[in-house]
Amino acid sequence: MKISKSTYPSPLGEISVFKIENASGASVELSSLGAGIISVSVPDRDGKIENVALSYANPADYIADGPCLGKIPGRYANRIAKGHLVVDGVTHRLAINNGPNALHGGPEGFMNRIWDAEELSNGVRFTYNAADGEENYPGNLTAVAEYRWSEDNVLTLNMSATTDKTTVVNLTNHAYFNLEGADAGSVLDHTMKINASAWLPTDDTLIPTGEIAPVEGTPMDFRKGKLIGADIKADFDALKFGKGYDNCWVNDGWEKGKMLGEVVVLKAPRSGRVLSVGSTQPGVQVYTGNWLAGSPLNNSGRSYEDYDGVAIEMQGFPDAPNQPGFPSQELRPGEKYSQTIRFAFSVK
Repeated sequence: MKISKSTYPSPLGEISVFKIENASGASVELSSLGAGIISVSVPDRDGKIENVALSYANPADYIADGPCLGKIPGRYANRIAKGHLVVDGVTHRLAINNGPNALHGGPEGFMNRIWDAEELSNGVRFTYNAADGEENYPGNLTAVAEYRWSEDNVLTLNMSATTDKTTVVNLTNHAYFNLEGADAGSVLDHTMKINASAWLPTDDTLIPTGEIAPVEGTPMDFRKGKLIGADIKADFDALKFGKGYDNCWVNDGWEKGKMLGEVVVLKAPRSGRVLSVGSTQPGVQVYTGNWLAGSPLNNSGRSYEDYDGVAIEMQGFPDAPNQPGFPSQELRPGEKYSQTIRFAFSVK
């Protein structure tokens, strides 16, 4: 495995970008800004290697970008209703940065911080120390994101965290994929399968109602696989609220600590590329890039358009701290938060 490092200036300080290339020439690029995925370059059915993770031309443009492209949001990914958080009976008021709600840990969050980086034999370990009270979350929290790239084109992300005070944690990766190529245009012609029999309905601000509803008979049913765009314009509240899919599915067969090998399978019709995503997380938020327009310039010299990529975010449920019926995302001193996401790339 070959690892090279480049550095780039930014308003937050020096950004380190690591390229990890396997023997076949397939590679990933990872950034210390937000412990992010910059690129994933893998072959199509004809052997042509191309980046399939949406990316910007300038590594500094990832700072405070609306799409949170490729980065790890935190301390709590996704939404918390009205920024209202109670931990051990103490109320914490989080910043409101998404309609009436808190999103991705706040305006700065983990995604807009430069993480410490350490090279591994086949990857990179990123570490971020969040102070007690940062973004109004309790507890000094140490978060670790360890990426490893394999010879058979599997990117494994292990995320862990420890705290000195009871807090909440929900970590994921917010990469967007287009298996025809990062700058290829709409992803609505990709086929997607989600191994989930239930999903989480939301209000019009995308906060879960607390109900766990069956997907059967709705546009949320991807169990047999279908085009992402097949039902995206359907007369269905969830799709109107988000201008497309921006919803959390309940992963079939999930048990705490159990690795689910195949939760989501994404296939591109022309390149033949396939992405299979597995995880230890209870849910997957699928976001079809409904608000990508106006993003920073990509390597083609243009901004992305809406629906140019799909984010497959393995995570805990949104607003779980305010939903006692959801799996807890609470972390106490002496405990370790530990979750894995596995992105496996192949061709068919």
